[in-house]
Amino acid sequence: MSKVVASTFLSLDGVMEDPGGSEGFEHGGWQLPYLDDDGGRIMGEQLAVAEALLLGRVTYEGFAAAWPSMTDEEGFADKMNSMPKFVASTTLKEAQWNATVIKGDVAEEVARLKQRPGGDLLIFGSGRLVHTLREHNLIDEYSLWVHPIILGSGKRLFKAGRDATPLNLVDTKTTSMGVLVLTYQPAKRA
Repeated sequence: MSKVVASTFLSLDGVMEDPGGSEGFEHGGWQLPYLDDDGGRIMGEQLAVAEALLLGRVTYEGFAAAWPSMTDEEGFADKMNSMPKFVASTTLKEAQWNATVIKGDVAEEVARLKQRPGGDLLIFGSGRLVHTLREHNLIDEYSLWVHPIILGSGKRLFKAGRDATPLNLVDTKTTSMGVLVLTYQPAKRA
């Protein structure tokens, strides 16, 4: 059985919006000054155990515009470009870049995908998708990349209006640039 891992860049005040910049990942953004070898290694470890990506439409479109032309010596770009992607969208009719659009009930489809043997189903960003899957208790792990910056405003990962989700901290890592990578799993309910 696969597990769903939500990996998200956050500011210290919980903003997840537009970490790569609204002009695209190659034009900068609030997250890019904090890139370092430690972060690249940790991200590479996450990607290595992933079988597929789960993405919301906005994240998918940003990634699909940037990643196909990228290369690197570590093989990160090759893995990103070759792995299957599942895109949750009510407006996208078709997808490129080795992607399939999830049509219909997203929670039902992700629950079905989790039943397959294999590696993780990795979500990058995709706040609305994370919110939907959290509502259905389908996220097995949260990897929160907390950056040492306060943005003051912007879209937050966790929306108000849902019951509490108790979590257990299972791992912490700190990059040389001061990014905390906090890994949580939902607490077992009694």
